[in-house]
Amino acid sequence: MTQDSVSTKEFLLENDEYRKLDAQHHEFDDRLRMLMDKPILSDDEQLEETTLKKRKLQLKDRMEAIARQAVHP
Repeated sequence: MTQDSVSTKEFLLENDEYRKLDAQHHEFDDRLRMLMDKPILSDDEQLEETTLKKRKLQLKDRMEAIARQAVHP
């Protein structure tokens, strides 16, 4: 790991918004795993699954934007 990637990682771990987004991303991921373990989903669960996937992607996009800003301020 290069010094730049270490300092970027440290910056991201210290960034409140990034940490909150990362925690939320993991929560969504955990819930999706629970849903995927079920053999059959109700209509509400199917909607929740779709919504969680979209929200996860939005969080990941925002996290990547923050990471890009850390590398290229």
